[in-house]
Amino acid sequence: MDLSILIVNYNTCRLTLDCLQSVYDSKTVYSYEVIVVDNASSDDSVESIRREYPGTPLIANIDNTGFAKANNQAMAVAKGRYVLLLNSDTIVQPDTLQTMVAYMDENPQVGASGCKIILPDGSLDKACKRGFPTPSASFYYAFGFSRLFPDKPKFNQYQLGYLDPNETYPIDCLVGAFMLVRRETIQQVGGLDETFFMYGEDIDWCYRIKQAGWDIHYHPATYIVHYKGASSRRKPFKIIYEFHRAMWVFHRKHYLRQYSWITNGSVACGIALKFTLSLLKNRLFTPEAALPALTPQQKQPSETNMEAKQ
Repeated sequence: MDLSILIVNYNTCRLTLDCLQSVYDSKTVYSYEVIVVDNASSDDSVESIRREYPGTPLIANIDNTGFAKANNQAMAVAKGRYVLLLNSDTIVQPDTLQTMVAYMDENPQVGASGCKIILPDGSLDKACKRGFPTPSASFYYAFGFSRLFPDKPKFNQYQLGYLDPNETYPIDCLVGAFMLVRRETIQQVGGLDETFFMYGEDIDWCYRIKQAGWDIHYHPATYIVHYKGASSRRKPFKIIYEFHRAMWVFHRKHYLRQYSWITNGSVACGIALKFTLSLLKNRLFTPEAALPALTPQQKQPSETNMEAKQ
């Protein structure tokens, strides 16, 4: 088996079905399997997936175990030479699997790779190529220096906005929405850290992969569409909490011993302030009417639109 594709579902039935269809529409010479893990969805995800894709292995958890643990469950039974973390709210292109597995085969020093990720409006999902969130990188990002000086590497250590999104190069960090990892790499560094519930586990995994001596590459020869932010609604408290908790978990795990107590204290205060502001913003947010369904043109943005948005 060449490739194991892992998809975690939580109350995203329609999106997951569309994602699965895009995978099975792939044009590739490589053999692959798809493993879906459902994290105790309250919608009809389990029944619908089993009905529409009866041949797809499905692990139905009785509790929401989180993104990291669910992927580790699938990894434990995966047979592929490569493992692909694929978000349920994504659409792969017909050439995506072929292009990315071939790239990994051609570059044995690369432990993990990711393709270009496009949002439904055709703009780049900037999370698909990142640097690590060091205190300085986080400071410049949080306080808007990266937006003020988009072409300055010093101020764009996190989102790497100064790098051409249409070129291939090594980076620090991919995003868990699409992350292709070599089996040997996983055997060396282990799976996702389950201390992270649903954010930060991809950054932590990339950090450990690079620490082990593997390269991580961004390869935009193909792309996927990510429906991230496709609906406007208030976020549950747990979502906001886990997002900010992951920031401190990552800093404590990898950076706490590298920096002074002043820097560590500043990071903790900054995360606490951002968490408070996010809660206030979320409380004041007025939900809008549900957005219209995405059109086929939005699912597959034209090259012209992609270039214009970048």
